[in-house]
Amino acid sequence: MPAHLQSEAAGLEPDSTQVETVTAPYGFLTDEQIYNRKTLRQVLQNVGALGISTFIHTLIFIALGILTMTPEILESLEMVVVNAPEEEIVLEEEMVTVELEEDMTPSEEINTDPTAAPAAGVPTAIGAAIFSEAQFDAEVSDSEVEPTEMAASEIKLPASVSDSLLTAIPLGSYGDPREVVDNIQQAMDRITQELVFMLEESDILVVWVFDQSESMRNDQKEIRERINQVYTELGLADDAAGDHLLTAVTSFGSGYIRHTRKPTSNLELIKKAINEVPIDPSGAELVCPAIVRAISDHTSYTSRGQRQMALIVVSDESGNPENNFQFLENAVQAAKVAKCRTYFLGREAVFGYPHAYMRWQHPQTGTVHWLKVDRGPETAFVEQLQTNGFRRRTDAFSSGFGPYEQCRVARESGGIFFMLPTVEKNLVRGEADKRRYKLKAMKPYLPDLNSRQFQFAKRDETPLRTFIWQVILDLNPLNEQTAEIIEMRMRFSTDSVTFLRQARAEQQKAKTYLVYLANAQKALESGYELRESELNARWQANYDLIYAQLIAYQARVYEYGAALEVFIRNPKTAPLMQPPNRTLVGWDISGQSKLSAAEVSQPYIDRAIELYNTVIELHDGTPWSERAAQEINRGFGLQLVPVYRAPPRRVPAGVPPIPIPKL
Repeated sequence: MPAHLQSEAAGLEPDSTQVETVTAPYGFLTDEQIYNRKTLRQVLQNVGALGISTFIHTLIFIALGILTMTPEILESLEMVVVNAPEEEIVLEEEMVTVELEEDMTPSEEINTDPTAAPAAGVPTAIGAAIFSEAQFDAEVSDSEVEPTEMAASEIKLPASVSDSLLTAIPLGSYGDPREVVDNIQQAMDRITQELVFMLEESDILVVWVFDQSESMRNDQKEIRERINQVYTELGLADDAAGDHLLTAVTSFGSGYIRHTRKPTSNLELIKKAINEVPIDPSGAELVCPAIVRAISDHTSYTSRGQRQMALIVVSDESGNPENNFQFLENAVQAAKVAKCRTYFLGREAVFGYPHAYMRWQHPQTGTVHWLKVDRGPETAFVEQLQTNGFRRRTDAFSSGFGPYEQCRVARESGGIFFMLPTVEKNLVRGEADKRRYKLKAMKPYLPDLNSRQFQFAKRDETPLRTFIWQVILDLNPLNEQTAEIIEMRMRFSTDSVTFLRQARAEQQKAKTYLVYLANAQKALESGYELRESELNARWQANYDLIYAQLIAYQARVYEYGAALEVFIRNPKTAPLMQPPNRTLVGWDISGQSKLSAAEVSQPYIDRAIELYNTVIELHDGTPWSERAAQEINRGFGLQLVPVYRAPPRRVPAGVPPIPIPKL
């Protein structure tokens, strides 16, 4: 337990809540070395003493950079994104989809006093923490393609973009990290236009990089079917057009596969290669190393400057967080050195959270599983609480932006991140597509796409951001040690003796958790003046929402303990069976409008609603506003309700069981 949040939990008397300063390391990741075709001997022969000296000193600096690499930045990520143990997810009332209105009026104000922050409307949560003893408890083998004469051909624009005013992004300029499209067709049309601009300068090599996830099969099929259209619209479908546009196909999962032995303009070979992208059962998506490898495998085709390279990554996930953290800058550097524009066909990131959950029903047993997928966050480090007040978040709240790593590579390389619609209707009880946050409203809230090292150092120089980051870490249920304190049980036993033991244990945890929340509240209150001097609208919104949540969660945790006490004193009854074959499996915590301890929790609730409404007003048309509205709609009262389940179907003898997939 963090010392500054313990505050003599046994006596429930908080100590000072001064947030410890996070010291930013300045070690940087080494860049992926891109080799040219000259030998070392040729290089040394062509340079003088100064060149040799520069070369040797460069090697020394790289070696020192590796030797002095510090783990602090990596640890800071691991404190937020860890490999949490698998668990059954109890679908709570907060696991909802909140659809946004397309017409949203952007906020006229960025920085307005959201009322006197130090006064939370309650006596610093100490009253809420005091309970009496009885109250709480292939490679597709590319046949040798004969070179053809390079004949001039008429290059055409797709009809959907021919009247567009879009122009080419100059090489070396920033790309577009957010282009909303309604389908793959729109993205392919825009990519075709990008290829038109590139073909005006030189020939092109396009390298496709496909995610091997099972969830990507439909996207791969559609792209395969549209490859012909791209070549046709460019006027390159005829053999007489020559090899102005060559294509290579690769894929990645836990590893990397090069499906075309060499780039080709043979459309049938291209489609065959896409068709042979396998499904990786591991569920791993090592996207950054795949980008580096795909570029390095094909630089020989572009090294003489006669052909440009473009990379198109197709993935519906953000990739493994730890791997992204380690290799992102290598991917950025590889793309920049190779002058390789990198495009992504991806999905929207979850708002301030690394994961989303997909509903999957076992085809043999009928059992429903909620499978974790990496889909966020939109920032280098999470900027939102990772808890919903009781447990780790399971919502799919959309951020309005793509995953940080993919958007950074696209921007730095001069490419584009195409934000496709989230079509998975099994994503946490429904579609979670919020791509239509208006760009005008979101412009002041754009995520920082600078490197993590840069942001880490900058955050250390900004006290408000350090305050917020520390609160997020201290209340992070993805950290196993913290989870032992702040993750509350949501399902209780049907056996009365076991229920009582479980309930009393959870009530004791709730007391400690309330102290955590109260001290985190005090920490943010002490930094309110910093919030007023913060010029970045995104960090103002982070402060406003998290502060409101800390007060609201105190009310909910108190109501949690009180609801258990009500059940202990007046137990409910429920039949053990429901027709036709559903069995009582437990008592679940569920929402209700009635409060169990209004005399204590109501002041917190009133203050929290006031603060949430301020967030809605100040940050209208943004994820912060929608999140605040959803928190109000959740309500605050709790009760225990019976839960019934039918037994899983038996797998016939001799039939191999289907494994639970990893997405």
